[in-house]
Amino acid sequence: MLKAGDKAPEFTLLDQDSNEVSLSDFRGQKVLLWFYPKASTPGCTAQGCSLRDNHMQLTDRNVQVIGMSKDSVRRQKSFASKKDFPYPLLSDEPGDIVNAYGCWGRKKFMGREFDGIFRKSFLIDEEGNIERIYEKVKTKTHGEDVIADL
Repeated sequence: MLKAGDKAPEFTLLDQDSNEVSLSDFRGQKVLLWFYPKASTPGCTAQGCSLRDNHMQLTDRNVQVIGMSKDSVRRQKSFASKKDFPYPLLSDEPGDIVNAYGCWGRKKFMGREFDGIFRKSFLIDEEGNIERIYEKVKTKTHGEDVIADL
């Protein structure tokens, strides 16, 4: 299990526009990598919009936002376009990076159990090390919560 101080697992994945995006592209900047269960669902939309609405304050603090789920590139494109997200949404359909970050496992929702993506965010420092892990994300205020911690 990853913890603060660990090296963040490297990745190269396609974003909503089929561009390759690598964690190493952002060396020298902080990265907020947020994992979400499914594009265009209510909680994921609230979280994405909170980060969108606070995007300027985050970039002013040298933080780049990247979203990731197991959704297809096409589904990420639809989500990003509908909600006007100014940051990349990465597609990890095989789930290799989701697993590397410890964001896949058994979940409970409305009395049933299933495997899925845990809603977690990782604040990664300028050298690629995990600075902070957000295990309990408040979807509607996630952007403000991260800014308060910077």
